[in-house]
Amino acid sequence: MFNGKNILITGGTGSFGKEFLHYLLKNYNAKRIVIFSRDEAKHYELQKKYKNTNIRYFIGDVRDKERLLMAMNNIQIVVHSAAMKQVPLSEYNPIECIKTNINGAQNIIEACIYNNVEKVIALSTDKACNPINLYGATKLASDKLFVSANNLAGKKNTQFSVVRYGNVSGSKGSIIPVIKNILNNSKAPIELTHPDMTRFWITLNEGVRFVAKSLSIMKGGEIFIPKLNSYKVIDLIKILGGQRKIIQTGIRPGEKLHEYLFSHDEYHNVLEHNKYYIIVPQIQYSGKKIKFIKSKMTKLIKGYSSGDSKFLLNKEKLHLLLKKNNYV
Repeated sequence: MFNGKNILITGGTGSFGKEFLHYLLKNYNAKRIVIFSRDEAKHYELQKKYKNTNIRYFIGDVRDKERLLMAMNNIQIVVHSAAMKQVPLSEYNPIECIKTNINGAQNIIEACIYNNVEKVIALSTDKACNPINLYGATKLASDKLFVSANNLAGKKNTQFSVVRYGNVSGSKGSIIPVIKNILNNSKAPIELTHPDMTRFWITLNEGVRFVAKSLSIMKGGEIFIPKLNSYKVIDLIKILGGQRKIIQTGIRPGEKLHEYLFSHDEYHNVLEHNKYYIIVPQIQYSGKKIKFIKSKMTKLIKGYSSGDSKFLLNKEKLHLLLKKNNYV
């Protein structure tokens, strides 16, 4: 899949981008890997870590289409992970979130079509399903842009698909490092917004492998969703925090009690497989006949919710999962 290919990763110096780069270097012999990111300091750190001559470091922003057009010259595969992701900051700076997550997505699409890129996959989030915050709304718009981009591509060979999953455990700014920072650097209580709040669980490595799997089977237009377990946030805090005091602060603006990976309204377009779901596109693309792999329809009539007892880990199983991933 990746051997002998030229691959570009937007947001390549972020948590996902670095892990995907490591995965490629460990498992494949890519011809060229382009790390596209606006963070100069992180580029420098990656250059110190990797001496590989097939890695290129492009400083650039997805808001800058001209830079993307240049960076994607002779690229076959694009993994788009660059985004503004912080919910409160996006609520406070809405137009900046729109410029990166929506306008940036369209710039990616146009640059990929212009350069005849073969496969493009964009990372999404559970917050794009029935969004109530700006971040989720921009990612929903981004998803729609990437799915419909298969129509923009016309008879060209460029294929666009999306991967949607939940919060990545241990990634920068996520709940585990936040809790550990409090435990290691202060005696302050740990804040909990609501005792019933749940979230999906996926590790960075699992996310990377699922993206690679999705790239290998995509036809264009799919939204790929892994089958994930979920957990109660209060259980996670109690396991990591021990006897540390917990205070309830109330649900923050733009925050949900439970997340969804697909909704009841999307059910009729969902195909189920052993380890994942696919939301298939509702439209037929001009000049393309897309045949999806055989599958059975999912029985999750009410949607795929982190609060559903079928997926919710009890405290003991969550503890084992945290131990397995060296968080406790």
